[in-house]
Amino acid sequence: MKSVELKAYPRTLVKRNAVKKIYSQGRIPAVIYGRHIKPQNLEVNSKEVEDLVHHSASENLLVNLSIEGDPNPKRLALVKEIQQHPLTRKILHVDFHEVSETEKVTVVVPIETVGEAVGVKTGGGILEHVLHKVKVRCLPKDIPEAITIDVTNLDVGKAIHIGDIVPPAGVEIIGDKSIVVVAVAAPITEEEKAATEAAAAPLAADQVEMIKEKKEEEGEEKAGEKPAAKAAEKSAEKAAEKPAEKEKKK
Repeated sequence: MKSVELKAYPRTLVKRNAVKKIYSQGRIPAVIYGRHIKPQNLEVNSKEVEDLVHHSASENLLVNLSIEGDPNPKRLALVKEIQQHPLTRKILHVDFHEVSETEKVTVVVPIETVGEAVGVKTGGGILEHVLHKVKVRCLPKDIPEAITIDVTNLDVGKAIHIGDIVPPAGVEIIGDKSIVVVAVAAPITEEEKAATEAAAAPLAADQVEMIKEKKEEEGEEKAGEKPAAKAAEKSAEKAAEKPAEKEKKK
């Protein structure tokens, strides 16, 4: 994966009111952290970040951060988290995770399929995309935009598992090798379709009336139980009081 150049500035304003001032200057609060460094507060240009996010073809963004006044001229980092406004989708904050060119990283990448499965084309089957993302481990430069699977030879009743995927050079796929990624299910028969439609069909008018009558009867029974229950409670209370009254008379 090719890294993108991005300018950043040290941030000294961290309070809530100060953040508003950062926004008014056309910048976004950010932070960079990593295994070998202390977290550092930054500011980045809002337009540059939005262009980076919206024009990227990959879910993983690798940047070369050039921090003003920093002794290290270039700091390689992955965009770890982007906070956005829930309504306007405006970017509010960015987290950068510093990485090394020589150390492998673990990221999640999407899975894409190519080709038309033979089981769909000639067998009338249905292609089921079970797993949409997979975790991979590799050097930052080798991070793929996506893992591509050719499903052309996939027949009805067959599946491709994680263990069947051949990853790009330098990339290791992490996960249970037996997990299904894509499969071709058998076509639905007319009988199965009819049974499904029958189960989903609304109840007939007479069935609805019967259920309504049953609920009304149950409601009447419960209403009749309440006075009886109260009477039983009073009776029990009186029964509990009687021994004490007898003792007083004695």
